[in-house]
Amino acid sequence: MEKLHFCTAGIPQKTIPRKYDKAFQDLVEMGLDGMELEFVRGVTMNPQTQEMVKKISAELGLVLTAHGPYYINLNAQEKPKYNASIKRILDTAIVCNNCGGYSITFHAAYYMGQDKEYVYQKVKTALQEIVNTLKAKNIEIWIRPELTGKPTQWGDLDELIRISKDIEMVLPCIDFAHLHARSIGKWNTYNELCKVFEKIGNELGDYALKNFHAHIAGIEYTLKGERKHLNLQESDLEYKSLMKAFKEFDVKGIIVCESPNIEDDAMLLQKTYKTLSL
Repeated sequence: MEKLHFCTAGIPQKTIPRKYDKAFQDLVEMGLDGMELEFVRGVTMNPQTQEMVKKISAELGLVLTAHGPYYINLNAQEKPKYNASIKRILDTAIVCNNCGGYSITFHAAYYMGQDKEYVYQKVKTALQEIVNTLKAKNIEIWIRPELTGKPTQWGDLDELIRISKDIEMVLPCIDFAHLHARSIGKWNTYNELCKVFEKIGNELGDYALKNFHAHIAGIEYTLKGERKHLNLQESDLEYKSLMKAFKEFDVKGIIVCESPNIEDDAMLLQKTYKTLSL
């Protein structure tokens, strides 16, 4: 990636009719850089739409990623649910690739009261199978388990870094709202946020900072972690400090805004980032 791209999580709120071609035009008019395709209820985009999305987004110079369905648990105890989870990730990757996409993300697993190392190995086995299948199809796209918002979910910062070391084509999707909520209010100051980038750079290499995939939103949380997303200015998330940390480490890649008002907060992040000087 040559720069930091600011994107919406799905079709902008203002887009009417709610179709991809109109959404892409609106993104360009707003000065935003792309979109995360939201496959959260299933990967159902037909081949004709995939071709159209690839063509128009490329013509407009937009960057695309995709979010896999919510119904994924690579630690599912029932074999049909486990296999279905693998298929949903594969479907997301294949369709995103057909659309010219750069990266996919998903919530990988739940601990379900089991030993963390056991769950890690199960997730690792599944992700390796997914990567092997994609390679066999000559598909190269970043596979990114997302940093999750509750301690009951697999996917803390250390686990994501470890899995990225273990498997080719895997890098983290760092959801900074989830990181903040999961830790019950920590990882929010400039110094704390710089440590995230420092840790990723030290352990995964500079290429991980130059091919970044982040989610940002305001967040409401409890002692159990994430409760719901909020608009940035209604939340305690220190987004200005976060943008300063992005600039300090010269991070390149994609920021996907997941606030309820996705386009306004995406533009707020973009404006904040552009007006910063170090």
